[in-house]
Amino acid sequence: MYETLLSEATHLGIDTYEKQMPHRLKGLYSKNVILINKNMETSYEKTCILAEELGHYYTSSGDIVDQDTIEKRRQEKIARTWAYEKLVPLSKIVQAHKEAIKNRYELAQYIEITEEFLDDAIKRYKEKYGATVNYGGYTICFEPLGVIEWIDNSF
Repeated sequence: MYETLLSEATHLGIDTYEKQMPHRLKGLYSKNVILINKNMETSYEKTCILAEELGHYYTSSGDIVDQDTIEKRRQEKIARTWAYEKLVPLSKIVQAHKEAIKNRYELAQYIEITEEFLDDAIKRYKEKYGATVNYGGYTICFEPLGVIEWIDNSF
C-alpha cells in the first residue's frame, strides 16, 4: 500500500522523501513536498503517515504544524478523516469479513496499516455514523467491530 500511495503522490506532482526528523514529527506536507520520518519502525506506519500527509494535500491550506487554533485542529481532523477513508474504506471492512478476518489485529494486517490507525479510523467512523452503518447489503458494527450480512428474502 505504501508504494501505491507513493505512486499517487508522484502522479499528483508531489515529491516524497524519507528523512531523519525529530522523533515526535512523523510526517510533514508543504508546497507539494511530503517528508516521512525515516526512523519509523514499520512500512505500515509509513503508509498511515503518508496517507495523512496526502490528506493534507487534498484538504488543508496554510501552516497547521502548531495546532494552536480551532481552525488548525479542524483541518488536521479533516486530513486524518481523508486518510482513514482512503486506507480503511467501508468496502474494505466488508471485504475482510468475506475473507473471514477474525479480529482487529488480522484486519490491520490485511489492510497493511497499524492497529492504532485502525482503532482511530473506527473511532472516527463511530463519530460520523454512530454505532452502525448500512453498506451494500451489510451492516457494519463499530463496537464491537463486526459485519452482519443481510439475507436476500426476495426468493
